[in-house]
Amino acid sequence: MWQQRPADERIEIEVDGHRVVAYSYGVGEEVVFLLNGGPGLPCDYLRDAHSFLTDHDYRVVAFDQLGCGASDRPEDPAFWSITRYVEETETVRRALGLGKVHLIGHSWGGWLAIEYALTYPEALKTLILEDTAADLPHLMQEMHRLRSALGTETVEMLLAHEADGSYHHPEYQAAITLMNYRHVCRLSIWPKPLMASLNDWNVVPYMTMQGPNEFLYIGNLKDWNRTADLPRIACPVLITVGKHDEITPACALRMKQGLAQAELVVFPNSSHMPFYEEPAAYDSVLLGFLDKHAAGAKDAA
Repeated sequence: MWQQRPADERIEIEVDGHRVVAYSYGVGEEVVFLLNGGPGLPCDYLRDAHSFLTDHDYRVVAFDQLGCGASDRPEDPAFWSITRYVEETETVRRALGLGKVHLIGHSWGGWLAIEYALTYPEALKTLILEDTAADLPHLMQEMHRLRSALGTETVEMLLAHEADGSYHHPEYQAAITLMNYRHVCRLSIWPKPLMASLNDWNVVPYMTMQGPNEFLYIGNLKDWNRTADLPRIACPVLITVGKHDEITPACALRMKQGLAQAELVVFPNSSHMPFYEEPAAYDSVLLGFLDKHAAGAKDAA
């Protein structure tokens, strides 16, 4: 079960001439390294949901990616690219001396984790891909399928506002809010750590890379697709997804089919936040996967 707890360490790291803030919990030899969603979203929601791992002898490390949270927020749009964020992630890992890690990527953090795994495979013990996808054009097809459940008239309204860029119109926002409660988090009251992240969201990198909301991809990542490269990822992989997830089980299955050794778990009562929507089930699955591979790594050493 998640709980809010202060970090044991707060570390500032220089990345590309700017300050990135990292948070470390616990002192275990096995390191779980978190890449949160967004882009532009502070890491509060993900680090608080995973800090329980310190009770099981894991060290948990998260950081506010450049452009969000306590980290610097430069205005140069050149910073908002997945390849630069890969190098930022590696800079943080090396600066903190983390060694080989169990890498968790949630949502956008999953795209980043896949790109990182393809660039720095030697840095990983395992890869955990949470509520994410490897093929964004396919994901957008799934998004349109989810949007169609709103009905023809509402879909036509959404398309009209998207055509003229009026994303802040009240009727457009009302439809997106409904979609958020169906496919982002199905809890009637959203958890405090999630709200802390959402209330401090820097939408500039988000709009540049993804789009104006969770259900429209028009940014520089809209054509990103690593499906053909997934067989190159050799480490053990855990894929988790909610049955009602905005990044759907179909996206999760497509990833699994391309990976050499992956297991897929679907949480039946969750959307995009199983660690808050079904915490007991989620924690058990994650801990079982980590323990299996951490023990194997220790035995091999």
